[in-house]
Amino acid sequence: MAYWLLKSEPNDYSYDDLIRDRQTIWDGVNNNLALKYMRTMKPGDLALIYHTGKERLAVGIAEVISDPYPDPALDEERRTVVDVKAVRLLPTPVSLKDIKAKNAEDNSFDGFDLLRIGRLSAVPVSEDHWQLILAMAGDTAD
Repeated sequence: MAYWLLKSEPNDYSYDDLIRDRQTIWDGVNNNLALKYMRTMKPGDLALIYHTGKERLAVGIAEVISDPYPDPALDEERRTVVDVKAVRLLPTPVSLKDIKAKNAEDNSFDGFDLLRIGRLSAVPVSEDHWQLILAMAGDTAD
């Protein structure tokens, strides 16, 4: 299993929308590197859903439930999407500010693409970074 962080503008599609819908097509990714990452996603992978804009918070967990496939709404083979389903809200959202502060304190987020390449809308998350974010969120579920 791999771990990911998927960004969404909450005014366009929030984690609450995903909870309501139960599952959705994760689309709208344009950046070549982010699309490359999406092409490697597998069913069973987990993703932090991160609200962009004014929030800048990891707010919930989703599960990838499909192999990557071309976006059915577009006539562009390279525009990859995956289906995701809601898993759970994080007990306490984790802000970008908190992640940066933790990294400044002990370098625990060195190499994390959220900090290195902030514009990407889909980034891998190492298992260590995943566990650290869950701990920061107070998430003790398996």
